[in-house]
Amino acid sequence: MAEVGEVIVGLDIGTTKVAAIIGEVTESGVDIIGVGTCPSEGLRQGVVVNIEATTNSIAQAIQEAEQMAAVEVQSVFCGIAGGHIRGFSSLGQVSMRNREVTEADVARVIEQAKAVNIPLDRQIIHTLPLEYMIDGQGQIKDPIGMSGVRMEVRAHVITAATTSVQNIIKCCNRAGLDVIDVVLEPLASATSVLHDDERELGVILIDIGGGTTDLAIYAEGQNVFTSVIVMGGHRITQDVAHGLHTSVAEAEAIKRKHGCALVSMVDGDSSIEVAGVGPRPPRSFPRRFLSEVIEPRVEEILLLAQEELQQSGYMELAGSGIVITGGQSQMEGMAEIVEDIFNLPVRRGLPVHGARFGRHAPSLTEGGFAGVIHDPKFATGVGLVLYGAAHEPMAVLHEPSHRQQSGDHRPGIGKRFVGWMRDMF
Repeated sequence: MAEVGEVIVGLDIGTTKVAAIIGEVTESGVDIIGVGTCPSEGLRQGVVVNIEATTNSIAQAIQEAEQMAAVEVQSVFCGIAGGHIRGFSSLGQVSMRNREVTEADVARVIEQAKAVNIPLDRQIIHTLPLEYMIDGQGQIKDPIGMSGVRMEVRAHVITAATTSVQNIIKCCNRAGLDVIDVVLEPLASATSVLHDDERELGVILIDIGGGTTDLAIYAEGQNVFTSVIVMGGHRITQDVAHGLHTSVAEAEAIKRKHGCALVSMVDGDSSIEVAGVGPRPPRSFPRRFLSEVIEPRVEEILLLAQEELQQSGYMELAGSGIVITGGQSQMEGMAEIVEDIFNLPVRRGLPVHGARFGRHAPSLTEGGFAGVIHDPKFATGVGLVLYGAAHEPMAVLHEPSHRQQSGDHRPGIGKRFVGWMRDMF
C-alpha cells in the first residue's frame, strides 16, 4: 500500500469530460486535495479518436487540479472503458513447494490463471481472484499460511484492446504524465460508491457516463462480472438536440437543468424556452415533451444493460439491489425508471466517506475537498485514487517514442546498454 504523505492521482478520461483527482495518503486515510475537470473532445464511446484533442483536455484537467492542490503531478492511475472490454472466468493450479501457502505461491497460481490464449490484439488488464481451493476445499478468500499440497484459484480475467490501451497511455505521455497502471473504470467506480455489506450480499453497479454505460456485479465481496455498453448520456443529448431543434451544447444544458427520465413524473403545465440554431428565434416547448424525448433512449440503455446482466448468469446474486452512479444518474427520475425496469431496490451512488479498495487499504476521509467530490460524476476518479493507494508502485507504462520526439536528449550508448540489460533481467 501507499505510504503516508504519498500523493496519488486518478485520471478519468471520459467521453464528455476529463477529471483529475489528487489524493494524499494520511494516517487516517486518503484526503482529496485537488480536483480538475475539462470537457473531453477527443473520445467517442470511451475510445480515443483524436490524440491531440485528448492530450489537451488531459493537460488542462491536470493543471487545474495541480493549482488547487499546490503539487506537481508526474504520474497517474488512468481509467479505461469502451466496448472493447471483455471479461471471462479462468482457473489456475500449482503445487506448493513447502506445503504451506506463501505470497509467492499465490502469485504463481494467479499467473497460471492468466496463462490463457487471447488474441494478439488484446491484453489482460486485471486478474481478480474470486476464490482459492486447497486440496479440493473451496471458498477460501485468503490462503496465505494454510497447509496443503495443491492450490487452485478461480479468477475473473478482464481484457482490453491493446491499441485502445496504448492510445490512452500515449495521450498521457504527451501531456507530460507517466501512467502507473490502467484500471477498468467500473472497477474504480465500485470502489468509491459501494458499501462492504452490499458487496457481500450481492449488488449490481450501473455507471451511466457520457459515452458508455459500465456494468459490474459483486457477490460475496468479489467482482464476478464486468461489461461495458457503448451507449450513454451523449446519445440522450443528441436526441434532445434533434427533438428540440437546437445545438448539442444547448441540448446538454437543457437536459441537465430540466431533463426527467420518467414522463409520469413531469407536471404537464410547465414549459421551457429553447434557443434556436443560428439566427432562428428561441421557441417554447412543454417540459413533458422533453421527457418524452429522453425516456425512450434511457429505457433502451437500461434494457441493453438488463440483457447483458441476464446473460452473465450472476444477476440473481444481487441480493441488495442496484446502485446507479455516473453523471447521468443525477437526472430526475433515473432511479425510478431503473427500479421499474429491473424490479429491484435502487439507490444513487456517491463517493462515500470510508470507501476503500480492499479491507486493509486506506479509506476515503472527510478531509480536504471531500465535499467537492461528493458527486456521482467523480465516482470513477475517486475510485482510481483509492485503487492507487491500495496498490504498491508498479512499472510505469509509457511510450518511449514520444519522449524522444518531445525534444528530450537521448542517453548515450553506454547508458542505453545498461538500461537494456536492466530491463532484460
